[in-house]
Amino acid sequence: MHPIRIVIVGAGFAGYQTARQLSRQARGKADIVLINPNDYFLYLPLLPQVSAGILEPRRVSVSLTGTLPGVRLVLGEADAVDLDNRTVGYTDPEGQRGELRYDRLVLSVGSVNKLLPIPGVAEHAHGFRGMPEALYLRDHMTRQIELAASASSPREHAGRTTFVVVGAGYTGTEVAAHGKLYTDRLARQTAGLPGTPPPRWMLIDIAPRVLPELDQRLSETADRVLRARGVDVRTRTSVKEATPDGVLLDDGEFIETRSLIWCVGVRPDPLVAGIGLPTERGRLCVDEYLTVPGHPEVFACGDAAAVPDLTRPGEYTPMTAQHAARQGKTAAHNVAASCGHGTRRAYKHHDLGFAVDLGGVQAAANPLHVPLSGPLAGAVTRAYHLMAMPGNRVRVTSDWVLEAILPRQAVQLGLVRSGAVPLDTAAPELAHAPSA
Repeated sequence: MHPIRIVIVGAGFAGYQTARQLSRQARGKADIVLINPNDYFLYLPLLPQVSAGILEPRRVSVSLTGTLPGVRLVLGEADAVDLDNRTVGYTDPEGQRGELRYDRLVLSVGSVNKLLPIPGVAEHAHGFRGMPEALYLRDHMTRQIELAASASSPREHAGRTTFVVVGAGYTGTEVAAHGKLYTDRLARQTAGLPGTPPPRWMLIDIAPRVLPELDQRLSETADRVLRARGVDVRTRTSVKEATPDGVLLDDGEFIETRSLIWCVGVRPDPLVAGIGLPTERGRLCVDEYLTVPGHPEVFACGDAAAVPDLTRPGEYTPMTAQHAARQGKTAAHNVAASCGHGTRRAYKHHDLGFAVDLGGVQAAANPLHVPLSGPLAGAVTRAYHLMAMPGNRVRVTSDWVLEAILPRQAVQLGLVRSGAVPLDTAAPELAHAPSA
């Protein structure tokens, strides 16, 4: 008799924690298979530090095979789920098709960039959702500052030293905060640029404040730090059009720039919509046990799932890493229970607060909903990330120590070209979404 096969699709926060928990609970009792395009779990919250040259890429990339004993990794991009035959179809890195049978399925495919129907954005903007985009941005910022030193005109110089971030949520705020520090430092050490105005950074959002989804006090702290650093924060503002030379804002102002960084938000992976099951704003509907109604063998968690928020009746849990990681653990427990090991439990979690890294020693945090700012918030934020990371803690700490005592290295690696990180995740259902 073959052992029960548990297939987990996606190794983001939810999928990784599901696999990790099942590795402890069901190793030797089930065939645990993890399908993921890469062989690492990416710790997304520290990705802005990779783009700013503080952390090396491997520091935020945790080996799947090295930290998930008893879990079989299948490299591939899942693109089809056959509920009747209980199979998952995928394409491996070399373009070959594959198919896996499952007895239990956990869908934790996460999310992708959300692209709004704004002319020119798909062609001229770059997102910030993965390692290739972070490495590309690091090279791009470095290249623009170096090219600005030999610009043939003031207009070209202004365009190369202006960086526009669209979306003042968690990611956009951190990218702007770290990017400003990085390009300022690079400009000071690049011959031909000292004495010229520092690089210009803009943070744009249609919302009335930065970090609109977080506590008002966190928002005010982040706004204050950004403005003191010289970031031009534009709220209640949207992009009307993007061109090769800049962006047109909805108030009619045209900003010369070669750098449009798209951090508007995310939407569930398209795989979810293709399954043919009920969804809520693109997220697969599940019950409080993370089970898909009508399919007790299928579970979903993380950004791909619309999980009822038992702390706020009638609402769904937000798409955050905090919820995804905890849902992954609950999904693993309930999968094991469905196989006869333990009793299933409902997912219920109160937010423990948030931390926003603003670069240097600055941060905005509210652990256990106690508002903090300045160096204390910075220390709490880094401590939180070290505790939350499932590996590489010593290496991350080492990079932070080296950053504090040695000059930051600013060189182009040339590993990722613009064409390799297209912003091509538009979807027809977004055609009537509000501008950002």
